Amino acid sequence: MNQTIIKNATIVNEGKIVVSDVLIVNERIEKIQTTISVPNLANVRVIEADGKYLIPGVIDDQVHFRDPGLTHKGDLFTESKAAVIGGVTSFMDMPNTLPNTLTCELLEEKYELASYKSLANFSFFMGITQHNLEEALRIDTSKVCGITDDGLYFNAENGILANHPEFLEKLFQNSNCLIALHSENEPLIHSNFSSYYEQYGASIPFEFHPKIRSQEACVSSTKTVLEIAKKWNTRLHFFHISTLEEALLFDNSLPIHQKKITAEACVHHLWFSDQDYARLGGLIKWNPAIKTQEDKEGLLQSLLTDHLDLIATDHAPHTYSEKSGNYSETLSGGPLVQHSLLAMLTLYKNKKISLEKVVEKMCHAPAIAYRIQERGFIREGYFADLVLLDLEQSTHVTPEQLAYKCQWSPFLGENFKAKILKTFVNGNLVFDEGKVNLIYNGKRLTFNPLN
Repeated sequence: MNQTIIKNATIVNEGKIVVSDVLIVNERIEKIQTTISVPNLANVRVIEADGKYLIPGVIDDQVHFRDPGLTHKGDLFTESKAAVIGGVTSFMDMPNTLPNTLTCELLEEKYELASYKSLANFSFFMGITQHNLEEALRIDTSKVCGITDDGLYFNAENGILANHPEFLEKLFQNSNCLIALHSENEPLIHSNFSSYYEQYGASIPFEFHPKIRSQEACVSSTKTVLEIAKKWNTRLHFFHISTLEEALLFDNSLPIHQKKITAEACVHHLWFSDQDYARLGGLIKWNPAIKTQEDKEGLLQSLLTDHLDLIATDHAPHTYSEKSGNYSETLSGGPLVQHSLLAMLTLYKNKKISLEKVVEKMCHAPAIAYRIQERGFIREGYFADLVLLDLEQSTHVTPEQLAYKCQWSPFLGENFKAKILKTFVNGNLVFDEGKVNLIYNGKRLTFNPLN
């Protein structure tokens, strides 16, 4: 029997902060109590956590870990290693691998890969295009997080599904699963790009990226998709909302477990603004684009008011050379999963958001939105996915500490105002004071039925 007692931890969970002991037995939380004693301590790992904070493991619902087919950028081992170092204990991965995940057989092959490569718990989205509707809707919703078009438009002639309302009508009418979409107006983006290309050629200054992938391109598309989803009462999730105007389109009158439509903000949109393009250029080129300071502040405020429901990363590693060309050559996306929690804890230390809200949006809300079974909370009987934090220490981001295969980060040189001490996945101590335990693999996430 594998037993661990975490003593005198300051637990942040379900809107409260309390000091308590936590007993882990094998994979699960056995007991949460002010004082826990075990008769035979010789067989128990005891962790003294006085003054340290214990939170549920972060659940990241949007990552691109690149396995299979794009493993020169990252793979399920390297990126899950970065995840657990960063306190992320579960992730949901996108279908724009090679081959694209457009059949149930390919989907199961990814699960098989993860079963022996991933250090964190995992789920994979089925890809949806205009050509595989029946296949996509075959997924077992108890074992698959949902279906999405995210990333598939990069090499698909028909592009972002948000620009095809006739297909969305058919999809939303027939779906009985969670659908997650990228929402931008491609015709408007192409028109904007052509205007800037005429002026600058391929070397468009990166500061114009949010003018090309503009606020209007985001807002117009999101309004269209929202209208269709409300018509069909679809369980719809919007990835990476990037503008304040969009965020305010979402209803904040219901608790998240009653919402049919949910939406997220990503860490890069909460941390950077268009003022950072001059310094970082293509390293912060994402789709949707990082936009204005007003949008950055507005997205954070929208999380506080529950217009936006959860925080993700859209972790999408590329090699440094793929991020170093001119505007037309530089690929969109970047690695974030190792530092997403640290970034949000720094915003907490800067008095921008409460600690309870960070936990709600990064741990509880993803579990609720996706109906994940027995994770996302510190509760007796739940899987022991836990992170121990020191909020008095700092973390300086250096090249040597990066676990990403791509070996760069837009956060290089940043001094975050917190330190991740330990990460438990299914009761196993997979990250401990700078050391990663490679003998344990994560588990496939499972899901409760849609209401």
